Amino acid sequence: MGSGLLIALAYQLSAQSGPVDQALRATESPDTLRAAFTIRLVSDDAMREFRFDPRLDVSERWQLVASRGRDDDLDDTALEWSQEPAPDGRLFPDDLRPSVGARVDVSDLGAAWRVRFRHHPSLNDTELDAWFAERVDAEAWLDPQSGRFMRLDYELPHPVRGPKGGRLTAFEQSYLLESDPNWGFSYVASYSLSMTAKGGFRTIERHYTATVTSIEIFFANPQAEADYEARRQSSSGRGLAAR
Repeated sequence: MGSGLLIALAYQLSAQSGPVDQALRATESPDTLRAAFTIRLVSDDAMREFRFDPRLDVSERWQLVASRGRDDDLDDTALEWSQEPAPDGRLFPDDLRPSVGARVDVSDLGAAWRVRFRHHPSLNDTELDAWFAERVDAEAWLDPQSGRFMRLDYELPHPVRGPKGGRLTAFEQSYLLESDPNWGFSYVASYSLSMTAKGGFRTIERHYTATVTSIEIFFANPQAEADYEARRQSSSGRGLAAR
């Protein structure tokens, strides 16, 4: 037997127990958790870097700090994000549990688990999100030692006709997750999107990444932090990220 042969143990597992449940708990951050962060958006043609801090006045919370090149789609993405009441909410994947569903398919690769699931639309998903959910393959990479998700991937297995015509020929979406050292919650450290669609005589391509280059996670106010600490101390044995 060659030393390069990797044997994976595959089985179906409840998402409500064991390391999968622990990893999902780490994504379930309280609504009072906030983040100040710097994010760099990069496409094939441009780069934009923004700084957001919810503790500043509304007019100063979202600031452009660096810019290069021209990309209208990238600017539209940044504008949409900047106009949200809490742009930092995008960094907390707190609706992942309903999206994963009750059971998952796990491949134990030793150092990591590959967790495959069918994405179920959550209350935060749009009609377009629900349309994608029925057509993409979804999987997560989990560190069973830390009980944290490291990566989420969504991929279109084959071309499909779009919900409003045209044809979506390729679609890949990935999230890289890290854990906040102070509170133990998982957050999105990097996001990438790559898609190709055809309609009429046009081919539309979008490729961009969003990378968090710095982040500070905290509670909205001292009372919210005190309430969380009290709940955490009273729920013994549920882990750092238990709610």
